Amino acid sequence: VQLQASGGGLVQAGGSLRLSCAASGIVFNLYTVSWYRQPPGKQRELVAAIGNSGTPNYSESMKGRATISRDNIRRTVYLQMNNLKPDDTGDYYCKVPARGRDFWGRGTQVTVSS
Repeated sequence: VQLQASGGGLVQAGGSLRLSCAASGIVFNLYTVSWYRQPPGKQRELVAAIGNSGTPNYSESMKGRATISRDNIRRTVYLQMNNLKPDDTGDYYCKVPARGRDFWGRGTQVTVSS
């Protein structure tokens, strides 16, 4: 199983980014895919998740500012983030629980300047 996260970058506060998580090695449409972030010096925290049926869930901090979606044909999950704040800065990771364990992609860095 491989997960490839991309789409991070440097944006000003109020800007937007669209993160992508591309998966291979699994029957993608069977699994929930989650996005986590790890702010500098802090623990990793859940940002959003999307179930295999497409049902989304968001952290309180991202509600109203993020949209998670999936394309099962492309085996990719997207995280559209709007009105970004400096507190959104961190490394963003996608995760898939499969085959009895969690698979994590390499992070993509998001930096929001004030």
